[in-house]
Amino acid sequence: MRLQLRTVATLGAALSAALLAGSASAEEFKVGAHMPLTGNIARSGAGFNEGVAAAVEIFNKTNGKHTVKMLTIDDESAPAKAVAAVEKLQSDGVVAIIGGYGSNIIGPASDASNRHNLTYITAGGVNDDLTKRGYKTFFRINNTRGYELAIEHLVQEMKAKSVSIVYSTKEATSDLAKGVEKSLAAKGIKVTGHAFDPAITDFKPIINKIKLQDKPDIILMSAYENDYVGIIRAAKVLKPDVKSIVGVWSLATSKMATDFPDLMPNVIGTALLPFPVEYKTPEGKQFSDTYKKMFNKDVDYLAQFGYVKSMLLFEAIARAADNGSLKKGGLSDELRKTNRDTLIGKVTFDANGDNPNFQHRMGQHQGAGKIAIVSPSYQATAPLKYPALPW
Repeated sequence: MRLQLRTVATLGAALSAALLAGSASAEEFKVGAHMPLTGNIARSGAGFNEGVAAAVEIFNKTNGKHTVKMLTIDDESAPAKAVAAVEKLQSDGVVAIIGGYGSNIIGPASDASNRHNLTYITAGGVNDDLTKRGYKTFFRINNTRGYELAIEHLVQEMKAKSVSIVYSTKEATSDLAKGVEKSLAAKGIKVTGHAFDPAITDFKPIINKIKLQDKPDIILMSAYENDYVGIIRAAKVLKPDVKSIVGVWSLATSKMATDFPDLMPNVIGTALLPFPVEYKTPEGKQFSDTYKKMFNKDVDYLAQFGYVKSMLLFEAIARAADNGSLKKGGLSDELRKTNRDTLIGKVTFDANGDNPNFQHRMGQHQGAGKIAIVSPSYQATAPLKYPALPW
């Protein structure tokens, strides 16, 4: 009996020691983020930030060992303030940075992050120059080519014969416009480009030129939120004889429908999700349920991007912590091992930190705040309305 009690006591002590060792290795890791929560691209920043917050909530409840604490700074849609945010976050001891929105902002911010050997992940910078710098610390889950393919496929499904592209001279927007122009022209489609300085607000001269000279089937906007508003308002006044107005990032979102209900009907933009969305996978349902509880609204695709990039980073932090490489600067190597299906499809990272699997879709505002996936047709959730305009 004494031997049995001694054995039980020994086992109990061993179990307690193991539990104590396990809890000792569990850590909270600080992760930094710079986001445009104010300024001219604040709608996009808010969408990303909500997705990040949902990822934190889910990871901290489900990892079972490690937790993350987010330190988020508003970069005010300004490159210099994004760089200052990275420097502040580095001094606060973060182990990685989640990037904000806009290639012109992400470029200098990720430069600063790389100088400190801090892993940096984003879904808001698609300029190809970002992945040509040879940084081993830089990662993104989407890229320009994924957007180009979505637009090209849509134009072909529309059987359009001519397109006028109105594009900002910023790097990402001009790169996308030129890439689409080259590809469509090779397919025999007439393309006319109209570049504009990001500072202009009156788009009527450009739209009037399109109306009188180009006479295209489609107006394609390669720009940002405030630009879309100005372009569509000008088109609504001048009413060029076109069949559709199409844009790219941050256009086919519920926020744009809410803020500009008179401008969005029938407008088309890139979107991975219809709105409202119904997920069928366990991860999707968990994300959607968590997001609705936190923000009392349905998920849109910007929040989904924010969630995916954050969760991939958090998972890599946990793996690196467990294998002992995190404190030795091994997080970027661990993140590069990512190979999993996500809510935006399969994600892997090449040597430059790019995700070669990324493919986008096109969504159309179809009334009552609803956004339907309309292209490619085999993934459509509703028929494409074409011809169809906001007026």
